[in-house]
Parts: sequence; C-alpha cells; structure tokens
Amino acid sequence: MTPALVTRFAPSPTGELHLGNVRTALFNWLLARRDGGRFILRIEDTDLERSRAEHLAQLLEDLRWLGLDWDEGPEVGGPAAPYEQSGRGPLYTAALARLEAAGRIYPCYCSPLELELSRKAQAAAGRPPRYAGTCRELDAAQRAAHQAAGRRPTLRFRVPAGRELVFEDLVHGHQLFRSDDIGDFVVRRADGGAAFFFSNALDDSLMGVSVVLRGEDHLSNTPRQLLLLEALELPAPRYGHLALLVDAHGAPLSKREGAVSVRELRAQGYLPAALLNLLFRLGHSSPLQGLLDRPALARGFDTAHLGRAAARLDPVQLAGWQKEAVQALSPQAAADWLAPVLPAGLDPTVRAAFVAAVRANVVLPADAALWSAVVFGEPPPPDAAARAVLQEAGPEFFAAAAAASLQHDRDWSALAAAVKSATGRKGPALFKPLRCALTGLDHGPELAPLLRLMPEGRVHERLSRHAR
Repeated sequence: MTPALVTRFAPSPTGELHLGNVRTALFNWLLARRDGGRFILRIEDTDLERSRAEHLAQLLEDLRWLGLDWDEGPEVGGPAAPYEQSGRGPLYTAALARLEAAGRIYPCYCSPLELELSRKAQAAAGRPPRYAGTCRELDAAQRAAHQAAGRRPTLRFRVPAGRELVFEDLVHGHQLFRSDDIGDFVVRRADGGAAFFFSNALDDSLMGVSVVLRGEDHLSNTPRQLLLLEALELPAPRYGHLALLVDAHGAPLSKREGAVSVRELRAQGYLPAALLNLLFRLGHSSPLQGLLDRPALARGFDTAHLGRAAARLDPVQLAGWQKEAVQALSPQAAADWLAPVLPAGLDPTVRAAFVAAVRANVVLPADAALWSAVVFGEPPPPDAAARAVLQEAGPEFFAAAAAASLQHDRDWSALAAAVKSATGRKGPALFKPLRCALTGLDHGPELAPLLRLMPEGRVHERLSRHAR
C-alpha cells in the first residue's frame, strides 16, 4: 500500500502573510487535497527576537479565512506535536548529539567579522564564498583557549569532500551539486538555537513530510539538507522549488519590503475565491477557465504544470478575479459583504434591492460605498467629465427635468420620456446630463433601480440645483 502523500507549510511568525506566502501554502494544500493526503502546518518560530504571538494569531486567522485548513498543526494537534519549533528543542538536541557522536559536527569559534573578511578574500581571489574550515581541525587545547576567551561557538556540519549530490526537483528537474562547493555549514547558532538548514530538514523528516513545495530561493539549501538527513539516517522528502512571485517592478514579494498582506487585502474587501483563483494561475499553467472553488482547484493542480519563470503579480488580474468572485456570491452573501458600507438600520428589503442594483459595478466595498452615498445620502461633487456634460446641457434642460420630476419623481422611464418630450433630446444627450445631475458621475449602474430607492423628493432636489 502506497503511503499517503504529506505536504506542509512552514511559515515564520515574524510578520503578516503576503501573497507569495499564500501561494506556497495553497500549492502544498492543493497537492495534499488532490491526492487524499495530509497537509501539515508547522510554525518555524526559532527566531525568538522577531517572532510574535500576534503574528501567529493573524497567520492562523488568514489561513482559515482562505479555507486552507490543516490536518496537523497548531490548535489541531497530531502525532508529531508540538508543531511550533520553539517547543521542539529536545528533538534538536538529541539529533545534534547523534551527529556529534558520529563526528559529523564540530564547534566553530569564528566571529561574524572573521567570516565576513574570509568571504571577501575568497571573492577577491575569484573563488566562491564558502567556509574556509578554520575551526575544522582544532584540538582540545585550542578549543579550550577559545572557550576561556569567552567565545561562544556555533556548531558546523562536516561536509564530506568529493561528493556529487544529485536529486530530481519537481519543478527544475535534474539537479547536481558538488560538495566541494558547499563548505561546512552551521547547524546550531552561537545562542544555542537550531539553524534553519537543520531544524527545517529534521522536522520535515520526523513529521513524515513526503513532498515539499517551497520558493526557489531555497534550491541551494537542498543539498545541505540531504546531507544532514543522510547523516542522521532519516528519509528525505521530494522537493519542488517554485518560481518566485514578483511585484510590478520585478522584485520578489517580501515582508520586509512591505508587500501587501492578506490582512490588508481582506480589510479592503477582497474575497478568498479571488485570491485563490489568481494564485492558482501564477506559476502554474492550467486549461481550466472561470472561477473555481477549492475542490476544483485541487483537482486541476499538477506539479508538472509548475513553471520555472518568475510569476508577476498583476493588480489588474486580481481585480478581474475579484469581480468574478463578487458576481458568484449569493444575494445574502453579497449583502453581508457590503453591509459595513451601508447605512445602519437599513431595511433588509431595501438593502437587498440596493445590492442587486449595484453589484455589477462593484469590485470592492468602497465602490458600493460611493453608490450608497448617491442613493441614501449626497452624491460626490461632479467630476470634470460630469461638469462638462452639465454645462453643455444648460439650465433650461434641467428646468424641464425638474418640472417633470414633480410628477414622475422616482419613475426613471416616465421621467426620461417626459424630459425627452419637453427638450427634444434623446440618446446620450438626454441620459448623460440626467445621470450626471443625479449621481455626480457620467457612468455607473442602471438608474431605474437606484431612483426607486432614493427618498421621495431627492430626484427633484438634485435636478433643480442645475436649473438655476
């Protein structure tokens, strides 16, 4: 019997999730759901200075809002608990002890300044920067002298010489790295904390993760992690390194560079379906068209369709998927989505009619807020295009329109017919001035349902303003 596929998402709670993080989570989640496997959420919080409880809480909330549930992880539990690396210290200590007993690690007393000078010297000599092995063969007396001087060592893994490390990447295909190009690397920091190379690889293996999809910036980490797991006699997952997601300027999305977060997008009113459908198609080709729900996204996901070129995040594409997601909402869901921008205490029937009238013209709730002001409050001052239309129509046109509104008020068809009869105008020359006077804009939703929702006398009041 083939073991169940297991994937994972392993974020650090040092900031808010952005869309690059979410795409990684999504692809791992889709792969697990497609094959009936398991999806693990692991929190890599060994950076104690930058990890924050509030970031973790927001991360969990964001994933649940997106519908990316996890089978093992925080607040769910599982056989490999704990799922926060800050609680897995004893496992790391035991693994390091095994490596030490096998002679595979050694203390390194080099300071950051010494390491930086060494890298610069290698670069100046045209050699790739790698650890020079300064502390590799220190004897007991030399180590004791460093200890007496107050130097706190890191622990480095002894990379064997003359090895060729070969693996098949699920995205980039055949990969070959030479161990002589890698250099001994840190597995435990000077403060006693486990280094990323070490804890990440160890946890993947101990948690039974069979496939890891992660950013291509980690591709060069893979040979180091394969060496570690080999030394510990532990199984390694298959790796697939995703092309980076970049912004409009071609820069990788980054927390530190202020990439917009999921929380911010949610606050603006973006819908989970819009974000997931966009990300599904960034760096992953698919013949599937239209808005897909999560099960359909899972059925359509294929690692063979993952691309190697950087995927560009296009706000126009996001707006397009958002518009489709809005149109797919049920009437009740659409009303709930827009409720925060509508007047408090609005009659449910009126609210439903308003949402039905404007939703074709709404991408975000802020768009509906504008039309809410038009219908229930005051329209915005006419913009330049609207002012030109109003000026061209002239006061006599609006005098006739205001007079017609006394009889027809909120009946758009009858009002337009009466103004047409009184002024001889038709087509855009008739409808545009009326729209600009009533809404402050020369474009927007169909006017008939909007007028029916306006308070009595509001139509006459707005048309009269331009009759003077």
